[in-house]
Amino acid sequence: MTVIPREQHSISRKDISENALKVLYRLNKSGYEAYLVGGGVRDLLLGKKPKDFDITTSATPEQVRKLFRNCRLVGRRFRLAHVMFGPEIIEVATFRGHHEPNPEHDKNSSQQAQNGMLLRDNIFGSIEEDAQRRDFTINSLYYGVADFTLRDYVGGMRDLQQGVIRLIGDPETRYREDPVRMLRAVRFAAKLDMTISNETAEPIPRLASLLHEIPPARLFEESLQAAAIRLRFPDLSEAVRIPAVPAAVPADRPQLYAKP
Repeated sequence: MTVIPREQHSISRKDISENALKVLYRLNKSGYEAYLVGGGVRDLLLGKKPKDFDITTSATPEQVRKLFRNCRLVGRRFRLAHVMFGPEIIEVATFRGHHEPNPEHDKNSSQQAQNGMLLRDNIFGSIEEDAQRRDFTINSLYYGVADFTLRDYVGGMRDLQQGVIRLIGDPETRYREDPVRMLRAVRFAAKLDMTISNETAEPIPRLASLLHEIPPARLFEESLQAAAIRLRFPDLSEAVRIPAVPAAVPADRPQLYAKP
């Protein structure tokens, strides 16, 4: 784990939603670990304005709800707390733990299909485990308001600086857990003008058929974002092609690949 002090990164509290800061401070004051994480941290480091701010914490969803009257719990596949400030929703997730198939586990907490897809994943853990459970290294950077440092457990800062989209863990396993990650990898590459590492891109063409097993609602949401990227980059020579859902990503697109 690498801790990056305030003077070595560009994130400033003035660029973070006041409501997200309120949630972080209250969680910390109540004795819980809490960090800004995901796309919000990534975009701040890239000098972009985040569209939303997500928080991860050691508090369980029920503990978060007790702290915030304006909170509701959502989701079955992934249990989340939504803290609502008018039109702005701050999403708060508990640190995820490692998923270990076990027939004795409560199916309300953990459930996995025979093809490897996670149907339900509410196993909680530590921040170190949470970092390993996230999708891409660039989305696994943690910013804390307690000391204003960045925590990097998986080399996300290096990949962000080098412009590389890289899955955390074994790519085939991670795609089987959630096939939508294949679309996300390509979408991020186009949106952020990055390349996909070889080991992350290689399984996509042969595993693309798994997308047929994804609920239509999830695919529709992802396809809307992909369509926006296609409109932004109509010339395929200028960006990685975003495939039509649920088509495969072409294996012969050289733009997909980065050096390992």
